Amino acid sequence: MIKPRLALQNWRLSPHIPVRWLTQVASPTPLTLAYNLHEPPKQSKDNGAGSPIIFMHGLFGSKKNNRSMSKVLARDLNRPVYAIDLRNHGDSPHDPQHDYSVLASDVEGFIDEHKLINTTLIGHSMGAKVAMTVALHNPSMVANLISIDNAPVDAALKSDFGKYMQGMKKIEEAKVQKQSEADDILKQYEDALPIRQFILTNLIRSQTEGSGSTHLKFRIPLSTLAKSLDNMADFPYKDPETHRFMKPTLFVRGTKSHYVADETLPAIGNFFPRFELADVEAGHWIVSENPEAFRRIVVEWLMEKV
Repeated sequence: MIKPRLALQNWRLSPHIPVRWLTQVASPTPLTLAYNLHEPPKQSKDNGAGSPIIFMHGLFGSKKNNRSMSKVLARDLNRPVYAIDLRNHGDSPHDPQHDYSVLASDVEGFIDEHKLINTTLIGHSMGAKVAMTVALHNPSMVANLISIDNAPVDAALKSDFGKYMQGMKKIEEAKVQKQSEADDILKQYEDALPIRQFILTNLIRSQTEGSGSTHLKFRIPLSTLAKSLDNMADFPYKDPETHRFMKPTLFVRGTKSHYVADETLPAIGNFFPRFELADVEAGHWIVSENPEAFRRIVVEWLMEKV
């Protein structure tokens, strides 16, 4: 295990940076999200479990990606952890609209539906921007926030996501029968086996139209998500003078990732004046690449906030 480089830093509100304002449209009716609830061990529950945590995955992910870490956090913090599937992912409903305003609306609906209070939001990548959007739009719903390797800025997605989408479409067109066949196609678009395995967790078996045979396809709506890649690079709030989250916030970034560059720190400070920063020796996939470092940082930080 790589020894984590933990660098918790406090940041004060930075001078206001002129930014344009994006008019928000009315929130649509939220979708009902699928989830797994990971509760603390029984011996801990006897002493009374703490306030809930909602854990959100990134693009092409699902609640399954965070299952192991959710169980560990529930145990170590004595708090229930809701690992959710965001819309168009996992077992949650599909919808042609996929941007941060509707993703956040779904999460707010989830909080209302389950009557959660003093909630901690944890999100990775796309899920991080969803968490930030909820906190800025409805801060009374959120006690504190942990963003994993993303920042509240408009920034082009790493070009690899477009490549992954091309590979996934090729797999569906080929109507492959085995995951190994899908992996052979995806190798043309991604060399790293762990990333290919992550993408291929979305494969399900489907009936081949007009025949009694089956083939593998992706459970996520590829056409919808392909059209939404630009939305995922955007951030819905532009003016920290009108939307600011004044509660504790932790930004965890990978030292080998570019998503939270030093240049983004002033913008982070404007929207989240009480933020702290933790660096982990990892790339973009922090939770899976260095789980022990992530666990230690999150547990220590949240225990201090109780």
